[in-house]
Amino acid sequence: MTRVRRSNGPRRGWALLANGALVAILLVSVFRLDPAAWSWHREMLGKEPWRWLTAPWVHWSLKHTLANAAGVALLAWIGLRTALSNRAAIAWLLALPLGQALLWVKTDLVEVAGLSGWLHAGVAVLAVVLCRRENARERMLGAAVSAGLVLKLLLEAPWGPALRYEPMWDTMPVVPWAHLVGALAGALMALLVALFRTRPRSGLAA
Repeated sequence: MTRVRRSNGPRRGWALLANGALVAILLVSVFRLDPAAWSWHREMLGKEPWRWLTAPWVHWSLKHTLANAAGVALLAWIGLRTALSNRAAIAWLLALPLGQALLWVKTDLVEVAGLSGWLHAGVAVLAVVLCRRENARERMLGAAVSAGLVLKLLLEAPWGPALRYEPMWDTMPVVPWAHLVGALAGALMALLVALFRTRPRSGLAA
């Protein structure tokens, strides 16, 4: 991966956002919040609207928590290595409520918890940013990340049943639709934020 371009000034937004997410996951774990009371639940959203934004921070098991925490840490490191701008961090942040809202489209989806959808949004933001860079090597990396993300989403068949069970997650279901809408939200926000650039920045688009 490419070096961080220090000449363009500090770009702490992505790292701050990722660290904030890790702190939120830690606090939820420490206080042992009941996922059933804070999850995205179709039948409860009208009565308890906070579930729209609390669901990503609660997890069904310790394995679920650790997996998503590791994903956030990895994205934070990649963001540092590729010098993702503060605009990229804004796009990733805005993808969270959009991704949660798009869960509603899947009518057979009743309940969701966990940060995996937002992690897919972060990967999508990363892919869009790299694909818009001037450096050919970075664009190739962005294309590879994009292809890998699209392939993963297709293999998960998000248009099928809302829940899918895999041996590695024991009895906890995987929600492919959350991964899909998270990625779509991340890509859309990255493109929209890029449109509001006030001036061109060589090599650090979005």
